[in-house]
Amino acid sequence: MAEEAAGGGGSVSVSEKKDAPSLRRYDLDPKLDACLDLSIRRLVYSSVAGASAALLFFRSRTTRWASVAFGAGVGIGAAYTECSYILNGSSPKRPQRISPFPSLSQEEK
Repeated sequence: MAEEAAGGGGSVSVSEKKDAPSLRRYDLDPKLDACLDLSIRRLVYSSVAGASAALLFFRSRTTRWASVAFGAGVGIGAAYTECSYILNGSSPKRPQRISPFPSLSQEEK
């Protein structure tokens, strides 16, 4: 009885449950979630790298901000490329190695 009087009863009425927003409504696809996480991390890490390089190498404010912007652009570009691979389900295309020497299987044919 003392808990109910204090308002900390712990029981939630049915009407309060219906009014609470559903967490499933905000649940993203796992691929989109991974892509969003990757994008934020690459943006922040590359911006920090650009800022630290700017503090070491440049004196004017303009060139320091340009270095931070360049780092952010590199991070966004890298995240965009990686997200396109994640969302499309394909791996990055790598050039095939071509040997200058013919293989044994080609000689047999």
